[in-house]
Parts: sequence; C-alpha cells; structure tokens
Amino acid sequence: MAAIDKDLLAILICPESHQPLAEASADVLARVNERIAKGGVKNQGGATLSVKLEAGLVRADKQRLYPIQDGIPLLLVDEGIAL
Repeated sequence: MAAIDKDLLAILICPESHQPLAEASADVLARVNERIAKGGVKNQGGATLSVKLEAGLVRADKQRLYPIQDGIPLLLVDEGIAL
C-alpha cells in the first residue's frame, strides 16, 4: 500500500528548493533508519531523531528526505533529513 495518495504526491514539492518529491524506497528508509538507530541523526531544525521512519518523501536531487507520519507528509524545512 502506498504511503501517500498519488494525486497528492504529484503536486507536492520540497519547501526549500521547490523540487518535485517522490516516495522514499525501502532501501533509502532502511539506510536512514540504520543511521537513526546508531544515534546522531538530526533534522534540519537540529532535533535528534530517535524514532524510525515508516515512510518519507525524497527530493528530486536525492539530498533531502521529509518524513511521513500517520499518512501526513511533514513538509517543513526544519523536518528535512540530509541523505
């Protein structure tokens, strides 16, 4: 099952760069979650992440990921996670 509606995904853009977004692959999520488990992963706002991500949106340049929580994309610059 998709984490986000495809019609909604088609209109979402990165709040920082205005690039298109795509759903994060299982591989990308696994890599980010591995980093979170080891500690030290911070979002752009400076908050340390401690809870694994279930879904996310990746910017077209693959440099930033925005979490999806309870089906809601957190599209605030401060929520972005560097890839």
